[in-house]
Parts: sequence; C-alpha cells; structure tokens
Amino acid sequence: MPVRPRITDTQRRSRLMRRMHLDAASRAPSAVEAAETMVGLHATTPSTVYLSAWARVDGLTRADIDTALYDDRTLVKHLAMRRTLFAFPRDVLAEAIGALGPRISASERTNMLRDLRRSPDVDDPEGWIETAREAVLTELAGGESLTSTELRSRLPALDGSITFGEGKSWAGKSHFGPRVLNMLDASGDIVRGPNRFDWHLSRPAWTSMKVWLGETPDAPSVHDGHRALIERWLRTYGPGTEADLVWWLGSTKTAVRAALADLGTVEVDLDGGDLHGGGVGHVLPDDLPGDHGNGDDEDCEPQAVLLPELDPTTMGFKERGFYLGDHRPQIFDSVGNGGQTAWWEGRIVGGWYRRDDNSIAIHPLEPLPAAARRKLDARAEELAAWLGDTSMKIGYAAPYMRQR
Repeated sequence: MPVRPRITDTQRRSRLMRRMHLDAASRAPSAVEAAETMVGLHATTPSTVYLSAWARVDGLTRADIDTALYDDRTLVKHLAMRRTLFAFPRDVLAEAIGALGPRISASERTNMLRDLRRSPDVDDPEGWIETAREAVLTELAGGESLTSTELRSRLPALDGSITFGEGKSWAGKSHFGPRVLNMLDASGDIVRGPNRFDWHLSRPAWTSMKVWLGETPDAPSVHDGHRALIERWLRTYGPGTEADLVWWLGSTKTAVRAALADLGTVEVDLDGGDLHGGGVGHVLPDDLPGDHGNGDDEDCEPQAVLLPELDPTTMGFKERGFYLGDHRPQIFDSVGNGGQTAWWEGRIVGGWYRRDDNSIAIHPLEPLPAAARRKLDARAEELAAWLGDTSMKIGYAAPYMRQR
C-alpha cells in the first residue's frame, strides 16, 4: 500500500498565514481579492466584513469597503454556506447560488410550510408562500430598495405570522416576511442592497438581484458549484478533511465526495488525530509540499494577528486543533460561533475586546513570550486607531469575555 504524503501542523499553520493574507508579506491588494481568497467574508455581524478585510489588506479604509459593497457592488451579501450570510465577489456568488441555493431555499420553504400549517389564520400554506413570493418579486422588479418593514407595510400578502409560547413569559409573534426574503435571497432572486444604518449595524434594504448587479448571476449546476467552491477552499484552506468540507459547506458527504473525486484530490496524513484536525486530509493534485517552490510550507516569521468574531479563518474548519489547541471552550460558544481572536505563530493564543475608552485590550489564554505580547499590543493600537471614535462596541459574548 503506498505511503501517503504527510503535512504537519507546522506546515498547515504556515500555509494558513501566507495563503489567508495574514502574513505581513502576503497581504491582499483589496478587500475584494481578500474575499475571493477566503471564499467569502462572514457578514452575519456587519462589522466582520470590515475587520476581516482590515486584517488582510494594508492601507484599507472603511470607505473602500463601502464602495465595494454599495457603489461598485463587487462584493455582494448572500445567504450561503451553513445558511450563513457572506460577502462574496461576483464570481464566487454565482458558484454559491448554484451549489447551495436550491438546498437552502428549499429548506427555508419547508420550514415555513411546517410553521404555517400550525397557524389557524392560514388556510393554504403553499398558496401563501407563492403569493408572498410573487408579491415581493413584483414590488422589487422596478429597482426600488425596501427594508423588510417597508415591504410588509406595502404588501399585505407578506404579513403572515404565528404566535408562540401562548401563556408563557417568552410568548411572542413570529413574522414570516423575513423568512420569505431569506428564501428568495438563497435562490439568488433578491439581494441585500443599501444598508440604512452605519457600517457596524445592519438594516438592509432589499432589491432585485438583477437590478442591483445589472445582470443575473450565471449560476452553475449544483455539482459544478460544489466542485468550484471546494477547489477554492482547498487552494486557500487545504489540506482539510472531508468533515471540514461537509461542515463548512453545510452540504452532504455525497456531494462533497463527488466533487473531491472530480477534482482528483490527493489524500495526505495530518498530525494530531481526528479530534485535533488530524487523520486523512485532502489537497489538490498540484498542492503537495514543494509543488510551488514558493516556501508556503516553510516556517513563517512569527506574526501578531487580530481577527474579528466569525472571521473565515477561525470558522473555516470543523477540526480546528492545529490552530486552536485547547482553547475551544474559551473561543467558541455552545452553538459554534467563534469570538474575536488573537493569533501568534499561526495559532489562536487569546482574544481581544474594546474598552470603554475605545482602546483595544488583549486577553491572553496562555502564557505569551514578551515579543508576542509587544506585537499583539502594537497591532491592537493599530486597530484602535482604525476604528477611531466610532460608537461601535465589540461585545460578542465569546466565553473568554465572561472571564474578564
């Protein structure tokens, strides 16, 4: 039996730093190219797009990202992997719609049908969804951008809801309008256009995808979309395990295995065992150590990195031991959301938070050498200056925040 090539944890961390534009010598030239490399920037928290780009692009301003999102529209927010909001370059957007749009939009519709059938006010759940869908598409076809609240006020067909927890202290009403919009977003029919709030807050105005982009994205088939996204992921994040890819995509083993076979990936041995991201990984056939002759796998000079909550590097793997170590309980909450992280030598060594005086404090999770602390503090000063006196408060409840 042939011996599989091995890629060590140290090599993986060097690849992570260089390929994800975290090393000072490998910065991306723009936020759009950073998002392309990372196969999208997480956008569930609005500030993450800005701070993830700041970590990877020298000299970047918030206005640069605003321009990409709202003027040039070269970055587009879209509901994709794991039913999570990302900011994609247009070519990656098309691949995400093709690969994941049918699955996510069908799931949104199925969940709405389940809940609508519980409502005594809705006689025809299937008809309600179709009527609401057509009403939204018709209203936005003329090019106007409207918030969810504005759409509901104009479109009676969109104003369905159910009550929950009747008689309980947590009782309330669940509106179906936002869920219809998410279904149409996932399928690529509509898109989050202008943001009515400041950059670190979110109140999107919805618009037609075709109107917003001036064209309809040319989405590939489900299989071809999976193949394209997995090839991009492996080029940046690889090596990775099958479990990493299934989790990252929010897809199925069948779809991932078909794409890996089509790409002709090579299996490699990883350090650490399954719990630490070890076992068997996959790389593209031209991406074994030494294939590029560019030193990607050589030790990287120690770098201080500060990443925001839900950054794509932190969230890019299911099996994270090679860069997370034993810090999972401090960094990730109970549903798998990662908080703000501080990195040294390609590993998470702590977190960070913004003080009341707008300075940035480092929260170490292990003893750090003096050089690491100096460089992390220097990077914290750079971030504080970049944020300025904006009223933004970094308050994501990562577990380490509750230890302060």
